[in-house]
Amino acid sequence: MYRILGIDPGSRITGYGIIDSDGRKSSYVGSGVIRSSNENFLERLIEIFLGIQEVATDFSPNQVAIEQVFLAQNPTSALKLGQARGVAVAAIAGTNSKMYEYSARTIKQSLVGNGSASKEQVQHMVSVLLSSPKTKSLDESDALAIALCHAHNIPIIKIKERKV
Repeated sequence: MYRILGIDPGSRITGYGIIDSDGRKSSYVGSGVIRSSNENFLERLIEIFLGIQEVATDFSPNQVAIEQVFLAQNPTSALKLGQARGVAVAAIAGTNSKMYEYSARTIKQSLVGNGSASKEQVQHMVSVLLSSPKTKSLDESDALAIALCHAHNIPIIKIKERKV
């Protein structure tokens, strides 16, 4: 059984979702957001770092999945998102968790069957797959979707690891 932490990085709101999965069946453990209203960007990065560390300490995941940075039309936004993702990765680096990354398109394809699915479609599928009520926010459901995407890939990862 794997405890998987999914992280949806953002410079103002970072979503996280935790599931337990054996690669075939997954169950909801918890989810939430790290929200920062601080106008100082460096302070927001510190809040993300500390928040992810706290989640990792509280839930002890052995696998972590995070969304890859996508190319945004606004270079400044893309850089900030990359920095938020970087501090989330750094926060996990001190744990014994293996890290994996998935593109937004792969995550949507894995859950909805359509790489261009809307956030609401993803949220609905997360609720269906985890037999849970609708999550509180799209950031939470995105993070749970990332964790579920990883859970769906566990059998493939195991096969690749055996070949090495």
